[in-house]
Amino acid sequence: MSQKRLFLLDAFALIFRGYYALIKNPRINSKGQDTSAVMGFVNSLFDVIKRENPDHLAVAFDKQGSKDRLEIFPEYKANRDETPEAIKIAVPIIQEILKAMHIPIIERAGVEADDLIGTIAKQAEKEGYQTYMVTPDKDYAQLVSENIFMYRPARMGNGIEIWGIPEVQKRFEVERPEQVIDYLGMMGDAVDNIPGLPGVGDKTAKKFIAAYGSMEGLLANTDQLKGKMKEKVEANAELGLLSKKLATIILDCDVTFNAEDYEVSKPDIKKVSSIFEELEFRRLTDQLVKIFSEETSSTGTTGNKEVSKKQTSQAGAGQFSLFGDTEQPGETASHSSRKTIANTEHFYQSIAPGMAMKLFLQNLLKQENVCFDTETTGLDPLTAELVGIAFSWESGKGFYIPCPENREETQELIEQLRPFFEAENITKIGQNLKYDIKVLAKYDIEVKGVLFDTMLAHYLINPDMRHNMDVLAETYLNYSPVSITELIGKKGKNQLSFRQVPVDKQTEYAVEDADITFQLKEHFAPELIEASTISLFEDIEIPLLRVLAAMEVEGINLDKEFLQSLSNDLDNDIKDLEQKIYTEAGEEFNIASPKQLGIILFEKMKLVDKPKKTKTGQYSTAEDVLSYLAKDHEIIQNILDFRGLSKLKSTYVDALPNQINENTGRVHTDYMQTVAATGRLSSNNPNLQNIPIRTERGRQVRKAFVPRNEEYTLLAADYSQIELRIIAALSEEETMIEAFKNGEDIHASTAAKVFNVSLDEVSREQRSNAKTVNFGIIYGVSAFGLSNQTSLSRSEAKELIDTYYKTYPKLRNYMSEQVDFARENGYVQTVLGRRRYLKDINSANAIVRGAAERNAVNAPIQGSAADIIKIAMINIHNKLKEGNYKTKMLLQVHDELVFDVYKQELEVIKTLIKTEMENAYKLAVPLDVDLGLGNNWLEAH
Repeated sequence: MSQKRLFLLDAFALIFRGYYALIKNPRINSKGQDTSAVMGFVNSLFDVIKRENPDHLAVAFDKQGSKDRLEIFPEYKANRDETPEAIKIAVPIIQEILKAMHIPIIERAGVEADDLIGTIAKQAEKEGYQTYMVTPDKDYAQLVSENIFMYRPARMGNGIEIWGIPEVQKRFEVERPEQVIDYLGMMGDAVDNIPGLPGVGDKTAKKFIAAYGSMEGLLANTDQLKGKMKEKVEANAELGLLSKKLATIILDCDVTFNAEDYEVSKPDIKKVSSIFEELEFRRLTDQLVKIFSEETSSTGTTGNKEVSKKQTSQAGAGQFSLFGDTEQPGETASHSSRKTIANTEHFYQSIAPGMAMKLFLQNLLKQENVCFDTETTGLDPLTAELVGIAFSWESGKGFYIPCPENREETQELIEQLRPFFEAENITKIGQNLKYDIKVLAKYDIEVKGVLFDTMLAHYLINPDMRHNMDVLAETYLNYSPVSITELIGKKGKNQLSFRQVPVDKQTEYAVEDADITFQLKEHFAPELIEASTISLFEDIEIPLLRVLAAMEVEGINLDKEFLQSLSNDLDNDIKDLEQKIYTEAGEEFNIASPKQLGIILFEKMKLVDKPKKTKTGQYSTAEDVLSYLAKDHEIIQNILDFRGLSKLKSTYVDALPNQINENTGRVHTDYMQTVAATGRLSSNNPNLQNIPIRTERGRQVRKAFVPRNEEYTLLAADYSQIELRIIAALSEEETMIEAFKNGEDIHASTAAKVFNVSLDEVSREQRSNAKTVNFGIIYGVSAFGLSNQTSLSRSEAKELIDTYYKTYPKLRNYMSEQVDFARENGYVQTVLGRRRYLKDINSANAIVRGAAERNAVNAPIQGSAADIIKIAMINIHNKLKEGNYKTKMLLQVHDELVFDVYKQELEVIKTLIKTEMENAYKLAVPLDVDLGLGNNWLEAH
């Protein structure tokens, strides 16, 4: 009879691990709830059950800290950050899941999980059990014995590590696992605030244990130590012994191992599924049913089980074919691959020329929905060459067409595929289709028909998550795709081109992408309907994808000579500022070094009494810290100007010429639809959104953007105060609405009302303050914030805000209603129904909750502005195309569109643009658009 095995899970270690593993990519459901901690823990639990089929299982929780350790050292764990709100919320949910799964929970007030697990592990060992402590926490290594092991889950399902005695000996360089206690006591632990011996780190602790065996052995032989180390160890002997005691896992807790209680039994699947449904864990529900509805045949093969298998074979005569039920001759496919993905058999084929291609095309054109994915030689779609195209129209099946290296031969091959790409009746599915559309445009292929982009779909379903395919596959399909670096290597001179990868591996990688994307489409299509975002997807984001692709392919002309001249001017400005700063500081130093700058400002010059410090103990010279001091110290303003000009020079003036495409002679920014949760577009390479326009030098960068030639002029069309117009309309604030309808200067109008003067008596300063409040209200400006942005004192700023709300009472009501709506629903939405989920809207932390409340007000305003300009872009693009105009739309920056206008079309185009932008969406307030013309973007703006 095989030895019975007990698995003990350290709940909080796994919960924290799951939460922080997803910290950059939190799992937020449609209610705005952060489910990362729950998902991370349940994945770990299911992984153990699937891999190990354990006989006995239990989960241990900490409760109210360690009473024993706090009694001897009150500062124990005192420096830990507050537990994240998402984890606090997760714990009762996890315990509810465990109860429904009939998995015992071990918990005692004032006792930590490691003490509970240690006590039970030793008791179970005496009863003949093998115990596996499931935790990433290295402290458990002290408990390892012949029958007690550490079971350390790796991240994202990439296997596990088993630590037995040999592994602990190697990891800590000890003879016996118990010596890990001495190691931890000597080294201390910053996380648990165990002090350790001053000056003793990992290497020294291992050296001491090798020489003296234990903490007590070290302290008995301090005469053998030298210098400062001897002084430190002797002076801190009691601290060392205390640290060892704190690091020792307690083995006599008030808990008893009862084998019957810990036996694994079938869960209440209905109840667990109900909890998962509430959390929107669809894949985990499928896993639950699969794990527990079948009799598991695996035996415990801890550490030896293969995670995945891949077999590759040549498609020979009579081999199964995906072209239909009929077996095809050997030339049907040049390569095929069977592999297991998400526990399902998959079959991928590469297509050879000739009969195979003919049969493939016949079948392809019969389909209604097809996912395709281009593989290229690089990341820039305007310079990359096609290497191959993958297709999938059925889950688990797909095809790959390799492209020849010769451009003309590839063009001939693509011509065979033209009927598919231009078929209006076939829906084309892809992940980031804009890239594929731009690649195919170089081969004179227009992708027609309905589009379904999984990246855009997920962005609308869950805007706060990341949207790359690997993350989506792991989240929704519970599958980790092959990484591109596995095929071509990491960045650097040794990285291969995808063309250099063997065709069989190209096939596996490319078709896997198409297959996964097809499966994601099946998953997301109903979710778009559930989230009421299907019209946004079909009417805004997908049409906009085509518009942006056209704009990016078009690009914009640059005046390189002007940029060189501006670079020289900036060099001189920066040198002048350097000399001023050195003179004010009384010495030369590296202004770009935060460390040196902090010493100069706060030690030598003593500009503030209690300077702010970073976590590393250095003086903080961050932008917000220096900005606060700038108006009182000329050197600070000069440093900020120095930084601004240096960044402007490196980021734009010197970088832009290097971003000119050699083939087109233009720069081609890349617009991203899925970055800003509000719905706003962002741009990259170059980032046109962040060109500073508040400084003279910053504005001059726009002067470098010019028309294509003398027959064209640049036209800039800018929505005037669109966010204020939107908030006036949404709040139904009549006073503000009337001001806009009457064409009044809204800032002067506001100033007249809040300062109680006539419109013609409003001073420049009053208008400026009113403008700051007008825009600040949208972002939840406080009296403190307003005071910093104006010359007003804090009390004056508070009075101005109070008066503002009295003047516009419906505005305040609207803001309160938005916050209330968010609290009840977990999200707010734009005029077109774009949702912004606010997971922290009911947080117990006032600062965190306050930020969510500000977003509840701001997101619908910003998002509605984004929606409106997107509608305008789509309509203008369509009108320009229908009219076969030479004029092109080039840029979108916030509320502004920039066009390259053919001069002979100017009058018609001006009317077209203004009409479409002002009528993109009907509000209670008229939309107003300012048009400007010029020989460069600065002139036009």
